[in-house]
Amino acid sequence: MKVIIDEDKCVAAGQCVAAAPDVFDQRDEDGIVVLLNDNPPEDAAERVRQAAAVCPALAIRVEE
Repeated sequence: MKVIIDEDKCVAAGQCVAAAPDVFDQRDEDGIVVLLNDNPPEDAAERVRQAAAVCPALAIRVEE
């Protein structure tokens, strides 16, 4: 699994952090997503897919 984010699309909603805090974080200054691990372990895969699904800006792409 490869995770790709588009910071330009991010609206700082924080849904990704709520879904997978071990993979996503937010910048303090503006809340834009920070990718902590672009190749998360298999046990995080479902949470990462959920984070991508709930992102209101569709800023997260998952390549299997």
